[in-house]
Amino acid sequence: MSHHIVEVKDLQYTYPDGNPALRGISFRITHGESVGIIGANGAGKSTLLLHLNGYLIPEAGTVRIGDFPLTRKTLEYVRRTVGMVFQDPDDQLFMPVVYDDVAFGPLNLGLPPEEVDQRVAEALETVGASHLRERPPYRLSGGEKRAVAIASVLSMSPSILVMDEPTSNLDPRARRQLIGLLRTFEHTRIIATHDLDMVLDLCSRTMILKEGRLAADGPTLEILQNDALLEACHLERPFRLQNCPVCGSKGTTR
Repeated sequence: MSHHIVEVKDLQYTYPDGNPALRGISFRITHGESVGIIGANGAGKSTLLLHLNGYLIPEAGTVRIGDFPLTRKTLEYVRRTVGMVFQDPDDQLFMPVVYDDVAFGPLNLGLPPEEVDQRVAEALETVGASHLRERPPYRLSGGEKRAVAIASVLSMSPSILVMDEPTSNLDPRARRQLIGLLRTFEHTRIIATHDLDMVLDLCSRTMILKEGRLAADGPTLEILQNDALLEACHLERPFRLQNCPVCGSKGTTR
């Protein structure tokens, strides 16, 4: 299962304006792990994710996906292996109808039409969006767009799923449905988010970024109960772990 492994060593990246975004980050994620990446705004979360799919190439340090270091020569392999769901679904949905968006990736792999049809049907069914296949994306709700964006990634059969703020702008029902869907993904999941309750639901491991550095990496519950660490990183406990404001009882992970 080496193709499921993500290994980052001393990764550094500087914005075009000269401000450093990543300052020597190192970690290793193995097959089947579900990892939350959290941190305040500007901590480097999105910049890190863009390196995992090859949208950004390391300026210094290395990113390895499976057996291959990330370089311009290995981009095709990396993007087949790592499926990226962006924070804004409109960044992913650009075709006239949903079917075309979900079929875009498999078609670019050169797959035969019958296999493309099968992949599209399976991906849309997985996210509960089969009824949307002939709808134009601009006519969809925020939750529907999110589902279709995920389907457009699942149709590529990625071994690693990377998501940037997947619950942003979702109503409570759509959020619950998304969490239920993500629980069914059997391979590696890497999720950058401000939704710490979702991290508690989905991720057994959590990393905290602070000012472009890795401030913590460990079991999710242990990290999310460390008030001193959270305070230092400008974060707060998820709601379920906070004391009840009425009765003062402690939160629960259930």
